[in-house]
Amino acid sequence: METFYLIFFFLIGILFGSFFTVVGLRLSKGESFLKGRSHCDVCHHVLAPIDLIPLFSFLSLKGRCRYCKAKISPLSSFIELFTGLLFMIAYYSFGLTWDFVIMLLVISMGMILIVSDLSTFILPDEVLLFFGICLFIVQFIKEGIWGSLIHLGTGLFLFLVMYALQLFGQFLFKKESLGGGDVKLLFLFGLVLDPFQGILSIFLGSFLAFPVSLFLLYKNKDHMIPFGPFLLIALFILLFLKMDTTDFLSFFQFSS
Repeated sequence: METFYLIFFFLIGILFGSFFTVVGLRLSKGESFLKGRSHCDVCHHVLAPIDLIPLFSFLSLKGRCRYCKAKISPLSSFIELFTGLLFMIAYYSFGLTWDFVIMLLVISMGMILIVSDLSTFILPDEVLLFFGICLFIVQFIKEGIWGSLIHLGTGLFLFLVMYALQLFGQFLFKKESLGGGDVKLLFLFGLVLDPFQGILSIFLGSFLAFPVSLFLLYKNKDHMIPFGPFLLIALFILLFLKMDTTDFLSFFQFSS
């Protein structure tokens, strides 16, 4: 039965990953993800159902449009695959619990935002608001009014920390170094992390983004990179580690 659930959530994750890609791409462009059929971005031919099977269609077509043979971006397939894997790992790690529900919400939000930020450098407010409300409701059910209010306070604290970093970056580099979406995203981090974990997510996200920035700078390209995906990867890591502030402090005390 355990194997059945793992396969089930992997397949569900793949299907949702395909949907998350559409949402992320269309919202960032101001388009509705509920209206309009999927089409090739090059020849604009409406895609048939057989062209929309997650992972299978991309592999069977060898990454090219069936109609005009233009190359298809692998982004959708990567999102489908990783959403499936993360859904499966979330079930394996948390089982059928409220923490599992929180992880599904965080993964879903993360996949949509990663697609949007990689494509247009935008973290849509609609996505942040929707998942912020969902996460608060689940935390209220799980931890009650007091626990949910503590998470709101943590969210406000992390928002202010990120806003201060944004102002500092503007002062230091004389231009925008952090987007407003990144600042708002940290408020949502507070709905699932404690203050120490939230600060750690910023450092971990910066650590992950640093080599990419160096590579782009070395290539003499625009070294501006979307920071949101790295913050979200850091969030995934911290949540899957299941270590709170006490665990981290105990680990460092033991190491010393």
